[in-house]
Amino acid sequence: MRQVALALVFAGLAMTANAAETEVHVDSPIGPLAGSLVQPAHRPAKAAVVILPGSGPTDRNGDNPMGVKGGPYRQLANALAEQGIASVRVDKRGMFGSRHEGFNPNNTTIDAYGEDTHAWASFLATATKQRCVWLLGHSEGVLVAEIAAQKPEGICGLILISGAGRKAADILIEQLKANTANAQFLPQVLPVIEDLRQGKRVEASKIPAPFQPLFKEDVQPYIINWFQKDPVALLKAYKGPVLVVQGDNDLQINMTDAHALAGARPGVELKVIPGMNHVLRHPAEGQAANIASYGDTSMPLAPGLVDAIAGFIASAKP
Repeated sequence: MRQVALALVFAGLAMTANAAETEVHVDSPIGPLAGSLVQPAHRPAKAAVVILPGSGPTDRNGDNPMGVKGGPYRQLANALAEQGIASVRVDKRGMFGSRHEGFNPNNTTIDAYGEDTHAWASFLATATKQRCVWLLGHSEGVLVAEIAAQKPEGICGLILISGAGRKAADILIEQLKANTANAQFLPQVLPVIEDLRQGKRVEASKIPAPFQPLFKEDVQPYIINWFQKDPVALLKAYKGPVLVVQGDNDLQINMTDAHALAGARPGVELKVIPGMNHVLRHPAEGQAANIASYGDTSMPLAPGLVDAIAGFIASAKP
């Protein structure tokens, strides 16, 4: 694993009874990337985890301006610290604390996120004196973790939560067809997706107006790179320990995806968390309650999630 310059900003130190949090940075091609290092208070960490965020403008805490609040990744980091596990949760290049003037956050790729993950893994191993660190990806972060693991040096293993088990283009087509409001646009939209799948850029004039924000020209290189990735093939190529975690109340990723990932090769473990939804919570029954939980700042993590992660780390043999 390559060594990277790093800086600790201790002015941002925060303490709780069981955890100490510090603002940290690593170097990247666009400039410093920001994250939060959480370590168990008053004792050395027995393991360390890089927490990789989901898609779009999702910050290091797991919040985003489209309605997710309450910091599920921050909750996860603090809960892991109680189990003696250190973590760093990160802002993606070009966003939030990793924003840099003149850099368009759309001007990146999934592969670039994988390189950034190696920088964070190298930093975290040094900061916590670990031989290797775990990569924990959530949602789109699952694919980022799998890509980073294609260069496995310094990586203990993977913890993949609520991740797709199919190519992104196939999932997108399925979602568009499932919504009857999209029917009139499908003859125009499906060729756009196929062109992007083939690595071809698409002019805005060929994209139906309601879908132009989704397929903006400046984000098309990212989409093209994303569409090329096969999560099952990537996982099959990685030989280290892997835990797939999936809630059975997830409105965005279903058990089909979880079983596809778990079936990528022998040895991949699957843990189903009863009642857990896509934002790692256990809402009341019904779709309305599920959606409402995304913005509930008081809701805790789903029971069983942290124990499943900590138990896997304790039992796995990197």
